[in-house]
Amino acid sequence: MKPSEWLQSLRNIDFNDLDTSNIGSWPAAVKTIAGALLAVLVLALGYNFFISDMENQLEAKRQEEDTLKEQFASKAHMAANLELYTQQMKEMETSFGVLLRQLPSDTEVPGLLEDITRTGLGSGLEFEEIKLLPEVTQPFYIELPIQITVTGAYHDLATFVSGVAGLPRIVTLHDFELAPANPDGGTKLRMSILAKTYRYNDKGLDK
Repeated sequence: MKPSEWLQSLRNIDFNDLDTSNIGSWPAAVKTIAGALLAVLVLALGYNFFISDMENQLEAKRQEEDTLKEQFASKAHMAANLELYTQQMKEMETSFGVLLRQLPSDTEVPGLLEDITRTGLGSGLEFEEIKLLPEVTQPFYIELPIQITVTGAYHDLATFVSGVAGLPRIVTLHDFELAPANPDGGTKLRMSILAKTYRYNDKGLDK
């Protein structure tokens, strides 16, 4: 059928007279149009349900590829510098071991207590308490806590703290507590402080 004849036959069709229950009786032109519309509908549904989903999966894979490329670049950089990192770690471990071995033994604790006492008395303070507390074992060193309670003027207390921190042996100061020495008044203050010194734990380092 020529296109002109096909269009003319389409114009002569009364679509109201079409029997939807008997599609086979429809004119050829109507069947062609219906078939074309059905094909378009099927393609549209196929795109939405299949192609669109595949595009989403493709985008997710692209993002995953970018992430894997970044991870690969990072690991390649680490691998290229692994020997340098290993050497640096060995040097750090060696330096750390040397420093730990420079920590004094517990036989020097009495001398430290004498130094702290001398520093306090030299600052014009009075000692109410100075005693060793139980040791605290760490992987590479052992803490030696010393509880100290002294009384004196504010500036004398500051001089004492500065003097203890400046002792040749490593001493750290913790848990400051400052209060009036006499509840009835006066310029004297009572200071409680926890001093910590350290000694080398050779058993911990050899593990």
